Amino acid sequence: MTRAQQTISLVLLASSLYLACFLHILPSTKIVQDEVIPVFPFWALVSFGSYLLFKLGWGVFTFNDVPEAYNELLGEIEVARDVLKAKGIDVD
Repeated sequence: MTRAQQTISLVLLASSLYLACFLHILPSTKIVQDEVIPVFPFWALVSFGSYLLFKLGWGVFTFNDVPEAYNELLGEIEVARDVLKAKGIDVD
């Protein structure tokens, strides 16, 4: 099973469980039905966005800890500068 199939399966399972809770098929308390279930998708979206923002920040924070990538990026910047200078564009 590929990663995409696993992701799709997980999303379908989660959405099925949410729909079953939202339509009162799965029993739960009145407080959960009225206050938690309706806002759960927004909470999940905000949590996922926070996770992605953390991962991005952590990658930026630890970028210098990967010297090969750092040196490769500096080399690509120099190549781009040389190409632009050859075309007559001032990049400094």
